[in-house]
Amino acid sequence: MVYHAIRGNVQTPTRCPVPWRILLMAMSEPSVYLAKAEESLLGAASELAQGRYNNSINRAYYACFQAAIAALQHASIGPRGGQNGWAHAYVQAEFVGRLIHQRKQYPERLRQVLARHLTLRHLADYAPEMMTYLHASRAVQRAHDFLAVIRAEVTPHAC
Repeated sequence: MVYHAIRGNVQTPTRCPVPWRILLMAMSEPSVYLAKAEESLLGAASELAQGRYNNSINRAYYACFQAAIAALQHASIGPRGGQNGWAHAYVQAEFVGRLIHQRKQYPERLRQVLARHLTLRHLADYAPEMMTYLHASRAVQRAHDFLAVIRAEVTPHAC
């Protein structure tokens, strides 16, 4: 699958040997959202390293959100009512309700990740307070773990 070209070391579009847009067009929908999740995770880690903790938390949330969409698509679950967009509450409810509780496709430990990250993202984006290194580093680690589990399920042949 074309995704291996960027999956190996989670390369960014500028370092990818094939133009990024061509890769995305050749990828399945779950792989596209997983690639977006990987990019968001890279952004979260980069922002953490640069001391931009609020933005790191924002990107960590979106890494999980996009990975959850990839998991839903892999399980043949689409947006509500056949719409084009993915509502945040819907993604969380479907991922937890259907993929963790009903189908038991993902471990119970992932149940609170989306909700916890959404709460942190709202604090980071909208509250009159600054997030700390501890908040951001834990969010990035949870996002990393979340993506690892989903990556293993969505691309089981990946390393």
